[in-house]
Amino acid sequence: MRPAARRTARRLSGAGLAAALLLPGAAAAQAAPRPQLPAADGKADGKPDAKKGQELPVMPSALDPRAADGACTPASGVKAKTQDWSRQRLDLDRTHRHGAGAGITVALIDTGVAPGAAGLDGRVTAQGTAGEDCVGRGTFLAGLIAGNGGDEPRLAGVAPEARILALRGTDARGQASPELVVAAVREATAARAQVIAVTAAFPQRDAALTRAVEEARRAGAVVVAAATPDVPRNATGEIPSRTYWPAGEPGVLPVADMLPGGTRPEGSVPTEGIALMAPGAGVVSGGPRGDGHYLGGGVPVATAYVAGAAALVRAALPDAPPDAVVRRLTATAYPADVPQLDPYAAVTKALDPAAAAPGPERAAAPLTVRDTSAADRATGRATVFVLLGSAGVLAVLWAGYAFARARARRWRPARAGAAGEV
Repeated sequence: MRPAARRTARRLSGAGLAAALLLPGAAAAQAAPRPQLPAADGKADGKPDAKKGQELPVMPSALDPRAADGACTPASGVKAKTQDWSRQRLDLDRTHRHGAGAGITVALIDTGVAPGAAGLDGRVTAQGTAGEDCVGRGTFLAGLIAGNGGDEPRLAGVAPEARILALRGTDARGQASPELVVAAVREATAARAQVIAVTAAFPQRDAALTRAVEEARRAGAVVVAAATPDVPRNATGEIPSRTYWPAGEPGVLPVADMLPGGTRPEGSVPTEGIALMAPGAGVVSGGPRGDGHYLGGGVPVATAYVAGAAALVRAALPDAPPDAVVRRLTATAYPADVPQLDPYAAVTKALDPAAAAPGPERAAAPLTVRDTSAADRATGRATVFVLLGSAGVLAVLWAGYAFARARARRWRPARAGAAGEV
């Protein structure tokens, strides 16, 4: 074979080899496309980059009940300079062009909310001692639900025109109890709150809480609840997976937290009762004292974000029953092992009638994720087909290449009968 021909054969063989190696990956990607998510302005562990002005004090979930001085969480003297990753992931700037939750009341059952907190002025109603927030977390969460961002609009909450009904589900130090949550749910129902956010998660079902949630749903409230508690401070050993309450009650929307990568934080309390995930690490909001900012995280943060999204949907679709609001939030979420909250799609997307139709009420068991078994089988068949085809292409190309090399070395096939010659 001439030198030019040999070079051409080598190039063709190399190109064929590269194509054969790349085909399986391309086929798998085509068979199982991944959704494109908004970029996250933060690190993989959910802690925003301090170089971007996000080095802030941490908002605690509770205060040490044994502390002698009984001091409250101090005011933050630092303000965030940029929008955090969670608001970018939720696409709130674009979402607010389609509504801001006007006319909707969200009952927040947590540590209380300071009515005069920055960004919440005039839109907080506090029942009893709920207007005093020593811990600060309730006010932090209220900012994520309905804060207007104060002098930094890009740090506004999901529904910045909604109203907050502050209710206590904890004592002054942040320790939750079923009795306090029951009383708070009943107060929210009596006040006709359209959305009720419960940040407590109890390992045992409580009959009084079950009845209170049933009454709230019959009255027309969307009930959003933390699917698990935060990791206990002194947890040792493996925590067993179980259903927590009231998230496990029929019709309640159970929520968990996620990192920028779409996974739950390492060491999270396990459960199978998760219908929706929302940002829950490295999130920025205000507190009950001063106008500075804090960093917060955990399942209550994710619960607040979903409650805000429920307020947006209720404002956009005032005649939609609670179950339809829950279905819309889950049906429009980013598809993943556990769907991820997408407020913009929840407000703007036209649903398939089959997705919008009423379905059977969820029993006291977790919602299941999408069944992808059929797609997985199709992907497997396509991958096997491409692998076999690629192997055939490789075999042909290698045979051609070997024959060309042999011809170049003046190799000739043996003549008939030559096998017996000496």
